Amino acid sequence: MMPTPLHAPLASISRLRPLAVTLLMLAAIPVAAADRDRLDAFLEVTGFGVALDSIALSAADAPKMLGMSASDFGSDWARTAEEVFDTEEMRATALDILAQTLSQEDLTHAATFYASDLGQRLVEAENASHMVEDTEAKERKGRALVADMVEQGSDRLGILKRLNAAVDASDTSVRAVQEIQIRFLLAASAAGVTERRLDEGMLRAMMEENRDELRLRMKKSALANAAYTYRGFSDADLESYAEALEHPRMKRVYELMNAVQYEIMARRFEMLAARMAEMHPGQEL
Repeated sequence: MMPTPLHAPLASISRLRPLAVTLLMLAAIPVAAADRDRLDAFLEVTGFGVALDSIALSAADAPKMLGMSASDFGSDWARTAEEVFDTEEMRATALDILAQTLSQEDLTHAATFYASDLGQRLVEAENASHMVEDTEAKERKGRALVADMVEQGSDRLGILKRLNAAVDASDTSVRAVQEIQIRFLLAASAAGVTERRLDEGMLRAMMEENRDELRLRMKKSALANAAYTYRGFSDADLESYAEALEHPRMKRVYELMNAVQYEIMARRFEMLAARMAEMHPGQEL
């Protein structure tokens, strides 16, 4: 799931198939009796669990936002980042939120698609893409694929744009990313990671000025990411995926998944800011 800019070992088809069947069976059980089990299966069969796990890879961006590097925070950086971005804790938070917000009807609708042969192949490809650590190399390959599509006048480019539009129909990703940055920078400032105290109003004004530029960069990045992730799929497969993503129930699921992912990310970056203050004296921002 989650063919978004944000993006565990690959879940094999043989592993996903019984999970898909389990989820569909659990959907028929009364809500109070099976919420946690059904949601656990939902994370696995849709690939959203791996998308959550991949949030841990974003820890490397924290020092960069402060104009620093991980080495500035000493030998404990890797251990601290791993503790803050604990995958089990992030999944538990997601389950808590989903238990209160995801309807059984929407869960079953999404699970039915991702339990299909096409759905399982898509999840496998998306899981692999989420966990690629060299994101710059992945984007370069994706941009090259996009360039080829443009040169050939391929219809595939339009299909990829359609996929990206479907998973961010409200165009909320740009504001969400900026909000994560703001919350992290303010937390780092308050914790003393930076010598200079940041003014929230000025920071938000600066983000507002840069929003259009960021939106353009994110759209280009998302297109390259989609080109790379779905390079092994036919145009017909991707058109079927676009149709599935444009269904109202699937749109609601993705709006919720995006909101959960962004909120967990923001919370973890705020926690990381507090831990960074313990690791290194303040720096001029």
